[in-house]
Formats: sequence, C-alpha cells, structure tokens
Amino acid sequence: MALFVTIAAVLLGLGWMSYTGAAALSGMAFRDMDWNEDGELTRREILQGFFSVKAVRSTEGQRSCVDYRWRDSDESIRLECRTEAAP
Repeated sequence: MALFVTIAAVLLGLGWMSYTGAAALSGMAFRDMDWNEDGELTRREILQGFFSVKAVRSTEGQRSCVDYRWRDSDESIRLECRTEAAP
C-alpha cells in the first residue's frame, strides 16, 4: 500500500510540474540549468529548474522559442530560439 501511495504522489507531482511548465521537464539538459550564468552548476539551480523556473513555448512561422522565466516575478532568464527548415 505504501508503494502505491508513493508512486501516486510522484506521478501527481510530475503531472503538476508538467502542467505548470517546469523548466526541468522541458527537455533542457541539467548542464544548461546554470541560471545565474556563473559557470558553475549547483544542486540549488537544478532544484530551481523543477520548482522556480518555468518554460514558456512560442511558435511564429518556422521559428520556435522557449523563454525561461522565474515563476514569482515572470522575469525572463534566458530565451532560446530555433528556426526549422520547412520540408
């Protein structure tokens, strides 16, 4: 029973993070989660990727962007854009 409750809690947590756009679930590698860009990745920055940073996706024509923002202030941390060639 305890195993079932644990698995259910983990799945609910992952579902909530996915729904709220957690940056850690956006496909970003952990090594890229250096939010203060000091060249050193810390455990705190990885945890911020799950709880404090959201990924906002946008698409305009062939250009798709992911804007990483702080949840509380909505301040942009990083903007990554890609242009994909049409087939």
